[in-house]
Amino acid sequence: MADESEQLQPEHFLRTDESDDGIFYEQPRLVSHIDDPACAALNDYFRENLPADGDLLDLMSAYVSHLPWDIEYKSVTGVGMNQVELDENPLLTERLVHNLSTNPTLPIADNSFDGCMITVSVQYLIHPVHVFGEIARVLRPGSRCIVSFSNRCFPTKAVAIWHQLDDINHAKLIGYYFNEAGGFEAPEFENISPNPGDTDPLYVVTAVTKTS
Repeated sequence: MADESEQLQPEHFLRTDESDDGIFYEQPRLVSHIDDPACAALNDYFRENLPADGDLLDLMSAYVSHLPWDIEYKSVTGVGMNQVELDENPLLTERLVHNLSTNPTLPIADNSFDGCMITVSVQYLIHPVHVFGEIARVLRPGSRCIVSFSNRCFPTKAVAIWHQLDDINHAKLIGYYFNEAGGFEAPEFENISPNPGDTDPLYVVTAVTKTS
């Protein structure tokens, strides 16, 4: 986005395929959506930036959460679109099927989590500012939300604005979501691509919920 203060319009969140997302995600996809080196880089990032003794929210979750296998988090709640994918994710301690396109409000109590991840799926949100506001609500003060993205997507389900931007502006767009939602400190961007040019690129935008 050239100007983060510019208000996004409804047409920015249109998709090529506007059919029910529940139908699109009805078929389980038991795969990782980034390659192995990128998965390892994200695993390491989570190890350093999520509390090992915390309650975590894996939002837009699926078959894998990319969390370190050797850390036993207090709890990991997966919110996703496909029950089979969630059931096959061994790191989840709780599983909730919920369609953020039809209902962007999370059926979760305030101040429930110590960290949140949206992993390579933010491009599908059609109500992103509402969803990011919900993340701020369900996170405890001083908790981190980590949004990661690569260059892969289901193109017919990614919103129009995502297709119009390059990676740097994808990061600015996610920062805009954090800022517009409120409740977060200033977002930060980092390129954690493991082997630039040889593997999937990987970027993160993170922000911490305000403490007062």
